Amino acid sequence: MDHTTRFELSGSDSKRIVGDRIPGKGRQLLFITGFLSKRWGNKSKALADLCRGRNWGFCCFDFRGIGDSEGVFTDYTLCDWLEDARCVTKMLIDGPPITIVGSSLGGWLAWILGQEFPRVKQLVLLAPAFNIMGKRAEEISPARRQQWKETGRIPWEDDILHRDFPLSWQWVEESEALWARRFEPPRRVPTRILHGLQDDVILPKGSWEFTEHVITQDPQYPIELLLKTGDHRFSSPANLQTFVDLASQIQ
Repeated sequence: MDHTTRFELSGSDSKRIVGDRIPGKGRQLLFITGFLSKRWGNKSKALADLCRGRNWGFCCFDFRGIGDSEGVFTDYTLCDWLEDARCVTKMLIDGPPITIVGSSLGGWLAWILGQEFPRVKQLVLLAPAFNIMGKRAEEISPARRQQWKETGRIPWEDDILHRDFPLSWQWVEESEALWARRFEPPRRVPTRILHGLQDDVILPKGSWEFTEHVITQDPQYPIELLLKTGDHRFSSPANLQTFVDLASQIQ
């Protein structure tokens, strides 16, 4: 991408985490991609253009095992990818205040980072995939769930997504463990959740239930939920404009 600076960070296994940055002042946007997505898609490009226009900083990266980052996908689990996101966030904390924009799985990881890093001042979560693999395990048949546990990986040839990207059962265990942390009192971080009403990959009711849960814990928590016409990709011109407009609103 034009006018970006490539960076490389070392993961816990010494494999490189590769990303790009745009320098800026006043605010930094960190974009965290969804499951199996590479860092430069239509959403990250739109956010980068927003940041260039406002002289804000921008950052995006590939998880280990994906895109330009090193490693093999099957060597990593959910907590490894969370560590990658932590590593990138730590790189940014000496700069301007951070807004994390996360899509799907990246939305859930963004929420976790917002709880952990005081320098994160705002979150924008697009179709956040809360407890993504715990829910996946619940949705399949008991026989397949048991097979997944016994073999250690999803081995099914008819599973189009995971045929080429087999998931270990550890993803489920880690997903459930991270999800249990939602019962801890949340740190107040202004949060906007945007979800497409026609999303049949990550159902919008999950965002509604999460918002209700947060408000139950803290009735004054600064959280908003916006439900709009759109599918999981949320990539039509109108959807992208809504997404960028939301990210541009600094609190």
